[in-house]
Amino acid sequence: MSFFINTVVDEWGDTTYVPTTAGLLILIAIIIIVLLLGVWIFGKNRKFSAKRLAFTALALALGTVTSFIKVIHMPMGGAVTFFSMLFIALVGYWYGLGPGLMTGFAYGILQMVIDPYIISVPQMLIDYVFAFTALGLSGCFVNAKKFGLVKGYVLAVLGRYVFAVISGWVFFGMYAGDYGYSSGFLYSVVYNILYLGIEGAITVIVLFLPPVRKAMEYVKRLAKS
Repeated sequence: MSFFINTVVDEWGDTTYVPTTAGLLILIAIIIIVLLLGVWIFGKNRKFSAKRLAFTALALALGTVTSFIKVIHMPMGGAVTFFSMLFIALVGYWYGLGPGLMTGFAYGILQMVIDPYIISVPQMLIDYVFAFTALGLSGCFVNAKKFGLVKGYVLAVLGRYVFAVISGWVFFGMYAGDYGYSSGFLYSVVYNILYLGIEGAITVIVLFLPPVRKAMEYVKRLAKS
């Protein structure tokens, strides 16, 4: 045990690392700094106003709250949630790639605070930093004329999926045999698509509904006004 991190042995015998109270305070401070840094950087050229910061914070809060609503919970981590990835991807759709990536990064830190499963620093970076930051890739379609949110959301989920597959293959591939797979890579590909693919597909179907599409367009105009 250290001042910032506690070590815990889980039911599979793996050593995981859980932040202490001091560690949680540091992580929360990082989130605040990242958001303020985003305001400072993008405020110069993109008019990242207090209103836009409020919309970003609201999306971050909704994404965090809905991540607790787990429709399907996978045995080795990961879950189908109540549209949690969509709320984070919305920021990129509203404001562009930079704010989207920063929001995804802050969301990843929050997930590490709320539900940590850390066996090493590289695994932590891939699972919590890179994977969730990738949700900000939705910002690549901020100026898309048609179906920008759907395109951005699909890219965001694919980005997170790539990092999830890498993590599952490198750090958890040894469990492939327990599930009937001879290849750790194939195991990770299938395992991660079971929850990310299901949530992604359901969300895309909902986004194609005319009332939802109109509502999302209205919210974007409101967020950018």
